[in-house]
Amino acid sequence: MATLTIRDFDDELKARLRVRAAARGRSMEAEVREILRPALTRAGSGPGTRTRIRQRFADSDDLAIEPPARVDRARAAELPE
Repeated sequence: MATLTIRDFDDELKARLRVRAAARGRSMEAEVREILRPALTRAGSGPGTRTRIRQRFADSDDLAIEPPARVDRARAAELPE
């Protein structure tokens, strides 16, 4: 098992972590493990956001969206010096 050291951890966050751990009957170390485990394992557990959006609207017939009318004149591009 690896050891993790967190430097400059805010005192207020540490106090809140201590209270949260105590309320669940765990050490602060065990509580941190329980917080990190789902946060780091759920990212690769399913399809990405773009895939989920595409699947959600796959059965829709017409999703054409008209862009809003431009009210300001286009500005000329400025080249960096």
